[in-house]
Amino acid sequence: MADDEGTQATNDDASECKRYAVQLGYWNDPFINYFIRQTTRKPPEINRGYYARVKGIENFINKFSKLSGGKGQIINLGAGFDTLYWRLRDAGCSPQNFIELDFPTVTAKKCYHIKKHKQLIDKLNTEDGEIRFSSTDLHAANYHLIGTDLRHISELSNKLIQAEVDFNIPTLFLAECVLVYIDSNTASALIKWLAQKFSNSLFVNYEQVNMRDKFGQVMLSNLRCRGCLLSGVDDCESLETQQRRFTINGWEGSNAWTMVEVYDSLPESERIRIERVEMLDERELLIQLLQHYCIAVAWNGTMFKNLSIAQG
Repeated sequence: MADDEGTQATNDDASECKRYAVQLGYWNDPFINYFIRQTTRKPPEINRGYYARVKGIENFINKFSKLSGGKGQIINLGAGFDTLYWRLRDAGCSPQNFIELDFPTVTAKKCYHIKKHKQLIDKLNTEDGEIRFSSTDLHAANYHLIGTDLRHISELSNKLIQAEVDFNIPTLFLAECVLVYIDSNTASALIKWLAQKFSNSLFVNYEQVNMRDKFGQVMLSNLRCRGCLLSGVDDCESLETQQRRFTINGWEGSNAWTMVEVYDSLPESERIRIERVEMLDERELLIQLLQHYCIAVAWNGTMFKNLSIAQG
């Protein structure tokens, strides 16, 4: 499908943006350059937006890791070229199991890059000494990269079982601009299925919000021009709709914050540091951009109840 190709292309865009921001020193990621070699200049407000996105999600990953005592698993939905597994390995805080899911065309490229770079292969946890590759999938001791279509739940279920998923341990779901590309009914079915299967879980969703105003409509128009139809945009109307999509589909509770709130919650010393990386001509543009993205969290079980964006 043509819009699937547009959706898959957003992985390249996001990876390029992250690599450029890393090059400038916004945050440290020694692995991103193995997946993206070239990148072009990005505007300062885009770089700061990605910084807030990465650090905001990282905050919840750290909270999950502490609360689960390192005994949980992470399932990254629509993972693209994300380097989180390698960064966690580097920091010595790998979860019990780490599963990445994306379209087979995307996972095939990721498999290629991992195979190509010894630095990535060597970081994989291989307790039994074996790494199994296919053209689209990779299985190591506690890392699984799998090509699948999240819209097909029976296929997803089979793929998760292949990845040695444990439905009973604390589980963190990550989704960065993923659900918005799935029509609302199908996304609801996915969210509901995950809620039923994983009774002790945390879902962290980074996505567009406030899409009904003029700025949001321009964003939508630009994405449509690039072949991204945003089939699930109805759930991106407000923070309330972002939370409701979880609570009406079996999740016990949900919370959501605009990226303005997330940015302001970051340590002051870090904000001062990154604001010196590049001069920002118009802060208003950054604020507008951050107002149209959010982080929403949803939880099942008491372990992850009422988590906030406060650091620590």
